[in-house]
Amino acid sequence: MKLFRSTILMLAVLGVAACSPSSSSSSSVSSSPSSPTTITDSSEVTIEMPSTAATEGVTSTFTAEVWADNWFSLYINGELVGEDSVSITTERSFNAETITFEATYPLTIAMVTKDFKETDSGLEYIGEPNQQMGDGGFIAQFTDTSTGEIIAVTNGDWRGLVIQNAPLNVECEKSADPDTDCQFETLDEPADWMSANFDDSSWANATSYLADEVGVKDGYNEITWDSMAEIIWGPNLNTNNTILWRTLIR
Repeated sequence: MKLFRSTILMLAVLGVAACSPSSSSSSSVSSSPSSPTTITDSSEVTIEMPSTAATEGVTSTFTAEVWADNWFSLYINGELVGEDSVSITTERSFNAETITFEATYPLTIAMVTKDFKETDSGLEYIGEPNQQMGDGGFIAQFTDTSTGEIIAVTNGDWRGLVIQNAPLNVECEKSADPDTDCQFETLDEPADWMSANFDDSSWANATSYLADEVGVKDGYNEITWDSMAEIIWGPNLNTNNTILWRTLIR
């Protein structure tokens, strides 16, 4: 009887041991170094999303569409990327331009715009019956071609510095000797004015004009302008002849 009980006890112990998990055969799920998934226990799964690189510093392709009365040059992040194909020495140059360039965000957009003038008097058609002051104006829009999104348009937020202003005495407009009689003001371009770090806080905001005020023509209607794009210039369409412009797109 004692032997029978011992046998039963031994069998019971062996049965419990057989049902117990072995440490050498315990299962676990671990992610490989390239896997973003980690299993913490049988009831909870934590997914670690891989990080995405910021768009800042990534090179993108852009297009600039510009119409100017009469001429412009375009700088992006301090580098010249294009200019009007018609020389400023052309008396009647009203044309639209599309310029494609590569750059990285943030973008510092800097432009030079010029209204045609024959001399520093600020006049055109000198010596002709229609001798007069010219009038300026330009409009631009910029598109990120990777998204098709218009990222910038000309408007009253742009900062401008007039560096050629003439005539200061507008009554000289019909003078027989405008180079003597007309007064003008010319400033040097500030150093590094096209760079991102330049302080343009003292520059004036652009003045916006209607198409009829500028008298748009030749090329203006070749471009479908965004509804937010505005024709801008300095405070005086007739005497502000050369203007530097800046805006920043982050």
